[in-house]
This record gives sequence, C-alpha cells and structure tokens, in this order.
Amino acid sequence: MIRALRLAGAFVLAFGLLVPSLNSAAASDLAATSSVDAPRVAAGLAEALGRDLGLTPDQVRTRLAQEEKARAVEDTARKALGDAYAGSWYDDRSGELVVAVAGVASADLDAKVVPVAHTLAELDSAKARIDRLAGKAAPAAVNGWYVDTRTNTVVVTVNRTKLDPAARAFVALAKSAHGAVRVVEEDHSPKPLADVVGGWPYWINSAGRCSVGFSVYGGYVTAGHCGRPGDVTSDGNGAVLGSFAASSFPGNDMAWVRTNAGVTLWGYVEGYDGYWYYVRGSAQVPVGSGICRSGSTTGMWCGTIVARGQTVNYPQGVVYNLTRTTVCAEPGDSGGSWLSSNQAQGVTSGGSGNCSSGGVTFYQEVNPILSTYGLSLILS
Repeated sequence: MIRALRLAGAFVLAFGLLVPSLNSAAASDLAATSSVDAPRVAAGLAEALGRDLGLTPDQVRTRLAQEEKARAVEDTARKALGDAYAGSWYDDRSGELVVAVAGVASADLDAKVVPVAHTLAELDSAKARIDRLAGKAAPAAVNGWYVDTRTNTVVVTVNRTKLDPAARAFVALAKSAHGAVRVVEEDHSPKPLADVVGGWPYWINSAGRCSVGFSVYGGYVTAGHCGRPGDVTSDGNGAVLGSFAASSFPGNDMAWVRTNAGVTLWGYVEGYDGYWYYVRGSAQVPVGSGICRSGSTTGMWCGTIVARGQTVNYPQGVVYNLTRTTVCAEPGDSGGSWLSSNQAQGVTSGGSGNCSSGGVTFYQEVNPILSTYGLSLILS
C-alpha cells in the first residue's frame, strides 16, 4: 500500500538526514481511487493535479485510471501496427488513447483509431533532417522543433520578437525538409533554469545551485547544465555530498552525481507541501497525460505532456530529445523531479514563462539517463 509520507514538524533532506517519526494520521492520508485500475498516489500529488488541471477529486481518480490504461494500450499499439504506427496520445475529453495510423493496418486495439498521412517514422526522419541542419546551434530566434502526433506534423517554434534574416533562412530550409513541417510563432525563448535554489538544493563548487532529480544507487541524477565532471557538490549546511561523475550539455541535458560514503539516499521526491512522493518505477506515459514536477523555487506544479523528442535551441546550444509540457517552472527548478502517478519521468531542463503567467517547460527523460550511465533508480 502506498502512503503519502507527510512529515511531522520537520523536512527531510532526500540525501542525508535520518527520517524522523511520522505522524500516524498523516502517514495514512491517501489519495483514494475510484477504480482498481487507478494507481494509488500520494494525496498531495492528487491535490496538485486537481488544482492545475481544474479537476475535482473524483475526476482526478478517473483520469489516473484512464492514463494507466492508455499507457498499456500505447505499448500494444506500437507493436501491433509496426510501420503503420503514426503516434498516439491520451485524449482527456474521451478519456481514452487515440492511435494515429498511416496506410492500411489491421489490429484489434482498445483505443480510438484515426487515419493520417504520415507515419511516425516519416515524421521522425523529417525532424532528424532539421537536427542535422542545425548542428550544434540554430539562430537565436528559433526556439526548437518537435513531432506533433496530434496534428501529424513537425512543428518548428520561433520567437516572433527576435526574427531576423538568419532565422527566416533557417525556417525556409526546415520547411523544405518535408511537407509536414509547419511553423508556430511564440513571444518567448527557452533557457536553462539553474541560477536559483531548486527542489532539495545542492550547491556546485560552493557557488551555483541546482536540484536533485532522483536518487540512484551510488548517487543521484540531475540536469547536465548544472555541472561538469569533477565539480564538487554540497548541501545547505556545507557538507560535501560528492562530485559530478558524468555530464552532458548541450546535445543532451543529463548528469549524475556520485555521492560520498555516509550519504543516505532516499527513493522519494519532496513536494514542498508536507508530503514526500513515492517513486515506484520509470514507465513513461503517453502524450496528453497529466504530469507534475517539484522544485523549491515554485513547489509542486502540474500540467500535461505536449510532445516527446523536441529539439530545443538554448543560448548555449541545441539539446535533443526533450519532452515539452504545459507545466510552469522558474530559475532554480532545474534538475528537479518529474512524476506521473508514481512513475519517474525525467529531470527539469529549462523553458520559458513563469508560475504567475504560465509557460512551457522541457524535461530530459530519466530512462536515457539511467541507460547512458548504467544506473538504477532507488525505489520507495
């Protein structure tokens, strides 16, 4: 049984201090589910989903059950359709998975099937051509590009306030990569979020600060732009935690910190709302699913997944394969944890906007970090 760990009178550092006694009433405070198919989640996570997605408690429970089913159906659809698979997403209006199919394919799927012109492989190939066009960087006005399975297109986003001849030329070449490429104008540009304290903060070389993502055996994962191999990390009391064992940015935005002997690692996420959130695995959920992130600058905020595999053009260079969301974030939330239900999804990379006016935030998925560095999550 999964319980929401609400701490009585003290916060617990996710990588160092002893666990204090739990308030027995609060420790048994659960987000109840209305269906056996719905995963049981911490009460605080359900509350955050309800607040940010405008849902009642019953609607939250229903959505969690629907998303759990959609995740399983998506795996089946991808395998059953093969080359005809054109992507899929959770539709919050119908409460079911929508599967796009290009061409003729026969499969008995427990989902809504829609015909489209282009396969996912075709769209991914078009996006890869734009990746090669950009190389390590694109013009500053070009924010990024991603496959949008709902519209069966490749979207290139640009900052309309910064458009110049170089950006217009890049967009023209990008559009020539495939007829499915379209341009969306925005009035902002993304940036990494590493300059203010984040969710359980750590300091890099006693200067810059970032957030712990998830505990792994031997240390923790975080954002690559937070530090370089050999950089020393410490906690808020000045105690040395360890050092960056590996880091990649730009290109990717992933890193892991190897902690020293005596540092205790916990398989939880701090919600800054009186709860710890359980981590039960790292199964990735479909586009359209609800998702939440935690950071000490802004606390727990939720939204939905818009697209996977986006290329983001930061001032420091291009980063590939980030996930685009509607969740807000602010400086200091970098490296922090992303959860869907009780499944780890990724670590905060960067974005635009803020939690007063809203924004777009990108995260680096956690499974590529684990596989790249040969790491395993510490589970609750």
